Amino acid sequence: MPDIRRAGLWHAMAESAGLTNPDGTIGETIYGQMTELAAQLGAVNLGQGAPGTEPPSELIDASTEAMRAGFNQYAPGQGFPQLLEAVAQQRERDFGQRVDPAEVLYTAGATEGLTAAILALLPRGRSLVAFEPFYDSYPAAVTAAGGSLHTVPILPDGYGGFTPDWDLFDRVVGEVDPAIILVNTPHNPTGCIFSADDLAHIGRAAEAADAWVLSDEVYEQLVLTEQAHIPPAVAIEDAARVVTVSSAGKSWNATGWKIGWVIAPPEVREAIQAVKQFLTFTAGGPMQIGMATMLTSDSRFVEENRASLAARAEVLVPACRTVPGAIVSTPQAGYFTVMDFSALTDLDAFALNDLLAREFSLVGIPVPALCRPGSPAYSAYRSSIRYSFCKSVADVDKGAQQFIALGSHLRQYPEALKLRS
Repeated sequence: MPDIRRAGLWHAMAESAGLTNPDGTIGETIYGQMTELAAQLGAVNLGQGAPGTEPPSELIDASTEAMRAGFNQYAPGQGFPQLLEAVAQQRERDFGQRVDPAEVLYTAGATEGLTAAILALLPRGRSLVAFEPFYDSYPAAVTAAGGSLHTVPILPDGYGGFTPDWDLFDRVVGEVDPAIILVNTPHNPTGCIFSADDLAHIGRAAEAADAWVLSDEVYEQLVLTEQAHIPPAVAIEDAARVVTVSSAGKSWNATGWKIGWVIAPPEVREAIQAVKQFLTFTAGGPMQIGMATMLTSDSRFVEENRASLAARAEVLVPACRTVPGAIVSTPQAGYFTVMDFSALTDLDAFALNDLLAREFSLVGIPVPALCRPGSPAYSAYRSSIRYSFCKSVADVDKGAQQFIALGSHLRQYPEALKLRS
């Protein structure tokens, strides 16, 4: 049998994404690890950001009808025209971003869109700057492209919110001369929403570096406060250098359908499509049609889904705040709250998450798993855990009860569970 390690790209990608075990074998993602841990212990899984509620019946009906209507073979490589037109309409209706359907590319979820864009637009040997914590596909894609990843932390402000380190951003961009600046807004896991001024700042930096701005906007519809989501392509003056990536999975509770898209000037879209062509070519034909139907309909589901998430956040977040000494973020958008236990323990987030899983049936995602080891963000989030309120109402309620029990226990026994080593 030939040595699998002689082709090193797969292993380098896995290592960059934190999947390599100490013995060199490849392990699960942090999301898979925590899902497995919760299942083993019978704990509440507030880890992976997968909806615990179903998509609307009308979306399923529309996709079923598309199957019956014959949309079951290969879709065009760019995507069905109905979906491309629907995405263009949705962007202008919801965000004031004027889009021509020729600028839209269907992708098998946002992860493929991000990866294809990085492979197409990052020259070998050049740098990509991203904000940290980050989605774990970013470093894997940068490694596959032969580039280098540089990060700028989004840091807690001490009041339950977060803000990027703009001084460090300017310094890093000036030093590494990036070919791409990647911004995730609303941000996972902090829920931070970049303002128009923030995005204009990024745009000026990109123009000075002659860099692309790659925008990950998968939580675009899930803003839980009065602050609106503003697409970078709207806020940045030179919109032609902005490549937008988003998907319908989070907004419509259909993450398994992998209906995503890239929006870019036609010649840029063509370059990204040339890469995507040899990843999936295409997928999800009838689901593309079903989603196109919903994006152009008068359905109220997205608004109702957003209100449901806000209601579940109002159950989980106050319960988290019953834990004495913990700092709990106020979610502005998305699926998550971040809980900082550093005032309670010297344990890092990995050890603490394991302890809380075993003793209080609570499983989250250690935030350092979404950071580069040794980075300022890794240090800032050393004892922070991300908890998801997108789970079912029953799971969120159960999780809230467990946090209240934890808080009560710690008030009675401040040194309990060896939280302070």
